Amino acid sequence: MTEVKAWAIDRRAVRASFERAAANYDAAAVLQHEVGKRLLERLEWMRLEPRLAIDLGCGTGRQIAGLRHRYPDATVLAVDLAEGMLTEARQRKMSGPEPAWLCADIAALPLAERSADLLFSNLTLQWCLDPEAVFAGLLRVLRPGGLLLFSTFGPDTLGELRASWAEVDDHNHVNAFFDLHDLGDALVRARFADPVMDCERITLTYPDVLSLMRDLKTIGAHNVTAGRPRGLTGRGALATLADAYATFRRPDGTLPATYEVIYGHAWRTPADEGETAIPVATLRRPR
Repeated sequence: MTEVKAWAIDRRAVRASFERAAANYDAAAVLQHEVGKRLLERLEWMRLEPRLAIDLGCGTGRQIAGLRHRYPDATVLAVDLAEGMLTEARQRKMSGPEPAWLCADIAALPLAERSADLLFSNLTLQWCLDPEAVFAGLLRVLRPGGLLLFSTFGPDTLGELRASWAEVDDHNHVNAFFDLHDLGDALVRARFADPVMDCERITLTYPDVLSLMRDLKTIGAHNVTAGRPRGLTGRGALATLADAYATFRRPDGTLPATYEVIYGHAWRTPADEGETAIPVATLRRPR
């Protein structure tokens, strides 16, 4: 198996994982909810009055209320790969008009060209192997002047867990993640304009590595690469993993799980290549 194939993402496994996790997702998705809150706050700096705002990878719908509050006149479309997540989102109590719902893959959106003004995506892109292709598809859906705002995970995410598994065997146990520069370059190649990227590190703490792994399982964040181990993990391997992870123990006795969170936004230019934008003021007849 080549290295590229080993890191290929199984989209069917992604869907199945989140279907199983939907009912209990909110109880363990502390980080996901916090990052979604921070992503919503970034809209305060964006001059935008969308007619259609799309929440891509909406999960259980925690950010939908924030989008509707900020843009009360907009139609909100909630999209997720897993029907179970949409079922949970529909049960969430919300004021105002009911969002539209769509079970679809962010990598192959069945939406009309130039139909959306805002694409909002919280911690979804890391489940896609080819970000440039995804960005090209998202650009197609955006209207000229539309905004893409997203968060995703960078390569330092779960570094402690990755290093500890490396002491056990040679399989992939943690998904691969693209770095900030690769994502910025992919936006440019997909013909997005004015991309802005930044990142931060958020650390959660656990009493032991099994608690971390239970949380990852609860939210559906399984390893879905082709090079993942296919059998059950034995007690000996888990003991070796626990010993390796213990080397990261903090003075307070807890074990850290570090996440590199990448934020990005970019625009579809008001006038695409091949079009000419002429300000109305220039068309006024001179006195």
